[in-house]
Amino acid sequence: MKVYFETYGCTLNKGDTLTMMSLLRERKHQLTNDISSADVIVINTCTVRMETEEKMKKRIKELVSTGKKLVVAGCLAGAEPALVTSLAPSASLIGPQSLESVVKAVEGDSRVVEIGSKPPTLLPKVHEGLIAVIPIADGCAGHCNFCITKLARRILRSYSMRAIKEAVQESVRRGAKEIELTGQDTAAYGLDLGGLVGLPDLVREISSVEGDFMIRVGMMTPDLAMRRLDEIIEAWSHPKVYKFFHIPVQSGNDRVLRLMGRKYTVEEFKALVKEIRSRIPQSNITTDVIVGHPGEDEDAFKDTLDLMRELKFERIHIAMYSLRPNTRSSMMPQVPGDVKRRRLKEAVSLYEELSLEVHKKYVGREMRVLALERGKGESVLARTENYIPVVLDMVELGRWYDVKIIDSSFFDLRGMII
Repeated sequence: MKVYFETYGCTLNKGDTLTMMSLLRERKHQLTNDISSADVIVINTCTVRMETEEKMKKRIKELVSTGKKLVVAGCLAGAEPALVTSLAPSASLIGPQSLESVVKAVEGDSRVVEIGSKPPTLLPKVHEGLIAVIPIADGCAGHCNFCITKLARRILRSYSMRAIKEAVQESVRRGAKEIELTGQDTAAYGLDLGGLVGLPDLVREISSVEGDFMIRVGMMTPDLAMRRLDEIIEAWSHPKVYKFFHIPVQSGNDRVLRLMGRKYTVEEFKALVKEIRSRIPQSNITTDVIVGHPGEDEDAFKDTLDLMRELKFERIHIAMYSLRPNTRSSMMPQVPGDVKRRRLKEAVSLYEELSLEVHKKYVGREMRVLALERGKGESVLARTENYIPVVLDMVELGRWYDVKIIDSSFFDLRGMII
C-alpha cells in the first residue's frame, strides 16, 4: 500500500514516525508525500497543549473527510482515545508505546485500537538528510502535575545501547552529520535497565563511532542530571558532542515547583547551571519556562523573571500554562487567562532582550560551524560547537567552515566565511 504520514509535536514524535515508517518499509509498503495518491493516512499527533489539541482535532476531521483509511497515532490517541474515536469512529488508534501495531492497522480490514505499553520496537532504519533523529528512550521517570504526555507514554522504556549504536553507525554511513539523541527525558535513560548503564555511558559509546559527525542530546530533567553530573560533563567534553544542555527549570519559585511536581529547588538548579558553565565555559544552557501555572502569583512570576536575568540562558522556550484534562494541575485553582497572557508577553519580551545581550558577545569572534539546513532563499543554517544557529550565505551543506560572526539577533548569529 501507499502510506502517507503527517507528524506533529516534539523530536521524539519524529523519531516515532521514523520507527513506524521502518516497520512498514520492511513489509514492502511504499511511503508517499502525496496524500492524494495514498491508500492509508497516518497522523502522528501531539497533545501537549490545548491549542495543539484543537489543531489536531481540526486536522483529524479534515483527514476523515478524505474517505481514506486513517490511522491516528501518537500522544492524542494514547491520552484521549475516546476523544479521537468521537472524531473518527472508524480510524485505528495507535498509542506512542504501541508503534509496532501500525503494521496491523495498515494491513488489516478491521479497526485496530492499541494504546497500551508494549516492549520497545527496533530503532528506525529510515534515514533522512544530514540530521538523524535517534530515540534512546520512551516515557519518563517523573510525575509532573501539568503533563498529559505521561498518560500517553506511561512507562519508561530504554532502547539497548547496542541497538542505538547500530542505528547511529547506519545513519553516519548514509551521510548524517548530526545525531540527535532524543527522548522524553534523556537523563532517565537506563533507569529501567537496572541502572547498569546511563546517559553518560551511552554518549561515550556513540562518541566512539567512526566518522565526521556531531551529537546533540535532547532534554534532561534537572534532578536526574544532578545525579551523574560529573560523568555527564566528562562525556560532553568529547569533541564530537555539542556543548548544549537542554535543562527545563519551568519556574523560578520553589512553591510553584512543588505544585508542578518538580523534584528540585531553584538553588539546586542554579548550582547545576553554574557547575556546568564553570567546567565547560562555552556551554549553551537552554531551558523551558511555564508562566501562569496554578499557584503562580505575582511574586512567584517575578522570581522567574529574576532567575532569567541572573542565569542569562542562551535560549528559553516559554509557554503559557495550558490546562490539560486528567492532570493534577487541571484540578487546582487556575490563574485567569488575561493574567497568563500578560505574563507570557512580559516573559517573552525579557527573554528577547537577554538573548540579544548574550548573542552580541559573539560578534567579532571567529568560530567553527557545521552547515546543516537550508534557510530562507540561498541562506544556510549552521551550528556552532555549542549549538547556536549561524546564518551563512551560499555554502555547501554538510561541511565545516571557519567563520567570523558579523551580526546577531535574539534568535541567531550571522557569519562570514573566513
